[in-house]
Amino acid sequence: MEKVILLNPYFSHTIWGGRKLAEDFGYDEPGDDIGECWGISAHPSGECTVSCGEFEGKRLSELWNDHRELFGNAQGDRFPLLVKIIDAGDDLSIQVHPGDEYAKLHEDGSLGKKECWYVLDCPENAELVIGHNAKNEDELRSMVSGGRWNELIRKVKVRKGEVIQIDPGTVHSITAGICILETQQSSDITYRLYDYDRVRDGKKRELHLDKSLDVITVPAPSPEDHIIGYSDTADNGVTKLIECDKYSISKVRVNGDLSFACDAGFVCATVINGSGRVFDKDVKKGSHMLITAEGAGDIRMSGDMELIISHI
Repeated sequence: MEKVILLNPYFSHTIWGGRKLAEDFGYDEPGDDIGECWGISAHPSGECTVSCGEFEGKRLSELWNDHRELFGNAQGDRFPLLVKIIDAGDDLSIQVHPGDEYAKLHEDGSLGKKECWYVLDCPENAELVIGHNAKNEDELRSMVSGGRWNELIRKVKVRKGEVIQIDPGTVHSITAGICILETQQSSDITYRLYDYDRVRDGKKRELHLDKSLDVITVPAPSPEDHIIGYSDTADNGVTKLIECDKYSISKVRVNGDLSFACDAGFVCATVINGSGRVFDKDVKKGSHMLITAEGAGDIRMSGDMELIISHI
């Protein structure tokens, strides 16, 4: 069994995208509107394929369905996680995600969307939209119907290296100039609450006001409930960032040789800086991979690099 499987990412072109993903991460992807790199995805909206080795060319969903031994025989009708890098060349829409129960009922059996952001880069004094200022549901509906967006949305300052948890029901948006690595449930359900009245191809993008109002948490939790903290990883080691019911996420700093174990059937990994080797595979900034059940119990890395890893 292969211990590490490298993946070809899927790229999403968006109204708010730019060139940073191609220029900073070395991806050979044309266009000035590259918004997202889906680095580890088995979602039908944007699926990854294996780049080399025994399973070259196969889709990640095929591996999950036909070779469950690679994943430690993990349970589930679909690959559970989606790891992406997002570059906000412009502000994203103000949005909210449903939980599992609402998505299953209203979105044809989809998973809900719980996600976690690791801030890869951002301007000085950067702010993100996280939460809202409505005290109750009546005030929320009044602010939305009256277009009182500046009163409604809550902005919080962030810095490079911070970890931010976005639970279902959280009003949120990534703002211009911020680049994040997002680990989330394998779902593509997003309800747009507001899109700055932007026009693409002659028309405004669809909003989902009714569904947004159905799922927004009121009142919003405090910012401290979302900003997990700043990651100051050891010189050569593993630092856990967050653990919840959908995923566990850690940052890995490799300086020379490093060995560690993960108590998981499989591990998702993305190189966010530097280069090196994972087992026998050469990797560099922007590489995405699965560490299979064969390798997860004794992961071996070398080089000078940083990675974000996750597992269920």
